[in-house]
Amino acid sequence: MGNMKTEQILDQLLEISMQYGPKLIGALVVLLIGLWIIKIITKGLKKMLTKRNSDKSLTSFLMSMVNILLKILLIVSILGMLGIEMTSFIAILGAAGLAVGLALSGTLQNFAGGAMILVFKPFKVGDLIDAQGYLGTVSEIQIFNTILKTPDNKTIIIPNGGLFNASLTNYSTEERRRVDWTIGIAYGDDIDKAKKVIQELCNDDTRILKDPEVFIAVAELADSSVNIAVRAWVNAADYWPVFFQMNENVYKTFNKEGLNIPFPQMDVHLHKQ
Repeated sequence: MGNMKTEQILDQLLEISMQYGPKLIGALVVLLIGLWIIKIITKGLKKMLTKRNSDKSLTSFLMSMVNILLKILLIVSILGMLGIEMTSFIAILGAAGLAVGLALSGTLQNFAGGAMILVFKPFKVGDLIDAQGYLGTVSEIQIFNTILKTPDNKTIIIPNGGLFNASLTNYSTEERRRVDWTIGIAYGDDIDKAKKVIQELCNDDTRILKDPEVFIAVAELADSSVNIAVRAWVNAADYWPVFFQMNENVYKTFNKEGLNIPFPQMDVHLHKQ
């Protein structure tokens, strides 16, 4: 009896081995190959992000997330190879993922926006940008938000989702910027003299670049003034100092040269009955 039971057990083990052995070996091979491929993918991702000088925290987070997702997919595939029913499990997992995704849709959008900003770099820390109705210098780029410091030292927190998907102006991308002024003189004043004075003021300011040349021309015959357009190029860091200083210089010099800067006027005529 004992020998018969032993033979039956051995036969069952042999049958199970014949039935599941090839699947187990195949699953083991797939596991080893899958882990090797995942390692290559994560290394490639790290190399790409390092080349782009991406934020270290973003690099670490993305690598960890990609690694976990790929391993979950690998495990699900192996369980399916072994004949384990995964349909119900995947359905439950998908429903849970959908619920979490809907609950955190705004947060996930901001995270995706932050990741795209750090990868593609439309701006960087220290840049002066105009976005979402705010003008300020970027002080910090976080995963979910970007922090701006306004010229009057206010702190503005902008969610990355809207920031990445909307248009923005980066004033720090180019090394040079054009400064524009519109300077009005009174009707009857000498236009050539006014243009000459403005040209001399531009020549005296060493921060104004010589190439391209300063552009000076009559822009408009307005209601109360003849408006002269002035366009000059400066290094980006000199934009505001040059802009404000030129306004002051024009006012002081025009007074000395007998040139009038008019203001809006209205003539009122009274008729006696």
